[in-house]
Amino acid sequence: MNRKVVRGWLMYDWANSAFATTIMAAVMPVFYKTVAGEGLPGNTAENYWGFTQTIAMICVALLSPVMGAIADYSGVKVRFLSFFAIIGALSCGAMAFVGQGDWQLASILVVIGTIGYSAGNTFYDGLLPDIAPPRERAAISSKGYAAGYLGGGLLLAVNIVMIEGWEMLGFADKTAATQIAFATVGIWWLVFSVPLMRHVKEPVKGTSAGIGKAVQNGFLRIGRTLRSARRFPELLKYMLAFWFFNDGINTVIVMATIYGSGIGIQTTHLIIALLITQFVGYPSTLLFIKVAARLGTKRSLNVSLMIYILIVVLGFFMTSALHFYILAFMVGLVQGGSQAIARSIYANLVPPSRTAEFFGFLSLSSKFSSVMGPLIFSIVGTLTGSSRLAILSLVAFFVIGIALLSAVDLEKGERESLANDVDDGGSGIAI
Repeated sequence: MNRKVVRGWLMYDWANSAFATTIMAAVMPVFYKTVAGEGLPGNTAENYWGFTQTIAMICVALLSPVMGAIADYSGVKVRFLSFFAIIGALSCGAMAFVGQGDWQLASILVVIGTIGYSAGNTFYDGLLPDIAPPRERAAISSKGYAAGYLGGGLLLAVNIVMIEGWEMLGFADKTAATQIAFATVGIWWLVFSVPLMRHVKEPVKGTSAGIGKAVQNGFLRIGRTLRSARRFPELLKYMLAFWFFNDGINTVIVMATIYGSGIGIQTTHLIIALLITQFVGYPSTLLFIKVAARLGTKRSLNVSLMIYILIVVLGFFMTSALHFYILAFMVGLVQGGSQAIARSIYANLVPPSRTAEFFGFLSLSSKFSSVMGPLIFSIVGTLTGSSRLAILSLVAFFVIGIALLSAVDLEKGERESLANDVDDGGSGIAI
């Protein structure tokens, strides 16, 4: 195993996590509300941000089978990853030109950036088997996860200094400092992608099939997976539960700061709170996994989802920056742990010889389901004129998820996965 290649791969997680923190979670949502959405009445900016997330997720979901199929096509993963990284980074650079009232431009650039981020990750994930032997993949994957937390958190901290210390640093005003902060995300993304682009050389597998054939096979794989999934009823019940609670978690992530801004919490407090979530998240994830070893995975997941219900309900009553800090800390405690446990449960329910296929299907289906959270938030906010009622509507995703999860028999599901572990001719390729 080439250590330089592995380090290059790890650095990409460090690189693109800046988009997830500064653009998606912390700075851009507040900027969208206070600057790009200036002049929009009431809670319209929050609703438009939710619709922006919905459109972005629809685009990503539609592209997923195509991108996954291309990722399986020999010798192009690094090339396509580089292309989408550049697209995403350029969109961040263009955000420096978003000014007062430019919410349409901001929405378009966020959608483009999200496509670059998500499509790039498809190829990034697909490179792991090429750079590491099976026994090393779990450890290297975890290191990438850690690198993302640290890299995204570090640039976010720098961006906070830029935005809050704008006068000392010579910026014209806070808006100008924020615009330059967006540009730094693009620069960060590009610069730290270079090690992967230079050092990761995927093996050429040699195939007579063209990209068109690979894309066709990607869509055929979805049909095969759906047909065979009937043999795994406990897995199907778990997937249904996952779609609901995972959508709730993702919606909390992307809507938290713009909701906080909408109820009057200052930008500084919102961004610092998200930074707290970032740095609390990594050690809490490791701790939560140890807790799961004691309580069991299903019980631990239920506990984390109940904490999310508490977070959303408290968010409805939130009135001060202190409240937001507390909620950010609570999210950090359960965010990584709940997602890690959810994935581990799924891994135990899928047939061992077809893990890539079923994980690919979960990735695709969850992208479609992730459309609903921001959409429901925006619809409720539009109909009621209240962002508080919109955030409260997310309770339904967690309640339904917990209810569906209670009907899943994990031990029975594991037996089903082993008893029906038959390759339908489509295993081993991630969608």
